[in-house]
Amino acid sequence: MSARVLLHVGTPKTGTSYLQDVLWRSRPALEAAGVLYPADRFDAHFLAALDLMDLPWGGLEAEAVGRWEQLAAQVRAFEGTSIISHEILATATRTQAARALADLGQGDGTDIHVLISVRDLARQIPAEWQETIKHRATLSYATFLTDLRSAERSTRVSSWFWAAQEIPAILERWGQDLPPENIHLVTVPPPGADRGLLWRRFAEAFELDGIDLDLAADRANASLGVPEAALVRRINLAATGVVPPPDYRELVRELLAHRTLSARSGSPRLSLPPDVHPWAVELWGTWEAEIADRGYDVVGDLADLHPGPAPTRWADPDSPRESQVSAAAVEALTALLVEGVRLRESEARLHRELAETRHELHRALDRPGRRFKERTLRYVRRSRVGRKVHAAYRRVLRRR
Repeated sequence: MSARVLLHVGTPKTGTSYLQDVLWRSRPALEAAGVLYPADRFDAHFLAALDLMDLPWGGLEAEAVGRWEQLAAQVRAFEGTSIISHEILATATRTQAARALADLGQGDGTDIHVLISVRDLARQIPAEWQETIKHRATLSYATFLTDLRSAERSTRVSSWFWAAQEIPAILERWGQDLPPENIHLVTVPPPGADRGLLWRRFAEAFELDGIDLDLAADRANASLGVPEAALVRRINLAATGVVPPPDYRELVRELLAHRTLSARSGSPRLSLPPDVHPWAVELWGTWEAEIADRGYDVVGDLADLHPGPAPTRWADPDSPRESQVSAAAVEALTALLVEGVRLRESEARLHRELAETRHELHRALDRPGRRFKERTLRYVRRSRVGRKVHAAYRRVLRRR
């Protein structure tokens, strides 16, 4: 049975990709220090979360079958500290969270701690709209904001957002039957803070100080500017029903959004509209009071989560400057052309290799000895007696 479990359940867009990459790369160093990060592939905890919550995810749910049970068994068998981390766990229902805690040893003496990383709503809300756009969505930013503020929360987008971002509710679902000192909030520093501060808070919360970790991680959830996000949304509108999901994932989300458009500098950043900002401030005030009353352990400062002042200049992704979108489109088209050339060169190289292989095969088959054997066999099989002799010869060969 595991002596201790640190279960990190989100939230999305709080440095989780970097954290998980560091943990994945540093597994040998962690295990040498008595810490288990149980993963046979970088997305092992993602698959386990899909399995635990029975979530549909573009076909990956079939691949995920049995992964939660496998992960939980590894944790129960380990005697030291085990770390589990994935942000979609934030969306678990109360029943699913209870099952997870039980599977990890709650009630059997295991010391379970739940950790949640949190960022202010003024950054989380625009980031979540952008994520929906990078996953083929076509809804406008205005529609997204309207859906979020609706009391019914009846749309797929709003229900997912609040499941993943409503901090008091997430803490209540995952903190059931755990003492408040076993619930830890890691606050994401405000804009302009030291870039290394978030990692130091993660290291403190996960007790990683003193372990020689590989911090040169390269997985990050790339962010788009306003014109770049508008361009991707327009591509989605045009590509719906045309581009299959695997091709979209490789060409649009990875090549265009993550590797090309996110690298553009100078574009206006996506933010909350000035008329929506007071609503986010008021909502956070309600959350802050509730969280403070519960007495959870805070790594950082709850003041970091205040949305801050409203933007003095705001760029609308639903009505972007067309010159900026055009400039982004040129870079996107160039990236697709470069990728097209690479694919054509790969295809040409493959054809050359196949032609060379076919040529060598024909040369081997056209050797004089083989041609003589084939002519002899054709001659023998012309007669009934010859066919019987050949059949008898093959039976003898099979007995050897």
